[in-house]
Amino acid sequence: MTLLRLGVSLQPRWPLDDGAGVLRVARQAEELGFDHVAVGNRLLDSGFGLDSDPLVLLSAVAGATTRLRLLTSVLVAPYYPALVLANQAATLDVVSGGRLILGVGTGWNPGEFDAVGVPTRERGARTDDHLEAARVLWTRRPADFEGPFTTLRAAHLGVPPATPGGPPVWVGGHSNAALRRALRFGDGWYGTGTDAAEVTDVRRRLREIAADAWDADRLTLASAAFLTPPGVPAAVPPPGRPLGGTAPTAASVANDLARLAEAGLTACTLWLPVASEHVGEAMEWIAAEVTPRLT
Repeated sequence: MTLLRLGVSLQPRWPLDDGAGVLRVARQAEELGFDHVAVGNRLLDSGFGLDSDPLVLLSAVAGATTRLRLLTSVLVAPYYPALVLANQAATLDVVSGGRLILGVGTGWNPGEFDAVGVPTRERGARTDDHLEAARVLWTRRPADFEGPFTTLRAAHLGVPPATPGGPPVWVGGHSNAALRRALRFGDGWYGTGTDAAEVTDVRRRLREIAADAWDADRLTLASAAFLTPPGVPAAVPPPGRPLGGTAPTAASVANDLARLAEAGLTACTLWLPVASEHVGEAMEWIAAEVTPRLT
């Protein structure tokens, strides 16, 4: 069975008059032994969670912690010009000491695409273009690149990344196009609300699409999962099946996580649909009751 690393999403709606609350929770997550914290990417108010820029917020988290890995879950690559994306990610990789994991996706929100002036129909092609250009910028000085949306001529990225080759890239999505993108540009695949059967199916599909089995097996398999610990009130309904079922116990949550690990998942981000004041309590329950059952 694969060792499963647990992280926590920093997505609850934090009070605007307590901007440091999210940093306190990140420090607590580090003290409790979690592997990573994650921040999503929305530009317009969703009414659902913390709608901040992931690279900006994770830069603050980097300064408040020393060990936690920092995951964008997920950054919408078409929103950012390739050069801006490459430089911002490299900057965060440097200031965090190589702790960034760049989770990326194509996005879906038509209102946000209209607001940034990017046609929704181009989101897949722009994601491919930006990821390929970013990798070139992270690995070559000077960098030359010619793509449908990005042209580079003898470019020297302003900040070379701390991680050789650039931060690891986890590509989100369950479609065949997303799996092809992960194989072509990524170091990992990132799902949402997956169960063990879906992880097994993704591994199979990756092997079918890949040129050879090694290319598929090199990818990290990770996913977000939803969890409302017992005794902690939910602020919003989970957007998918919760870990441990509708009445979770430490044993049922640990059993679900163990099945995910057996299927090949190596990292799981716990999305806690609870109010900000209960996030610390929820993390403490996971660390005390669930994590020991996994080891």
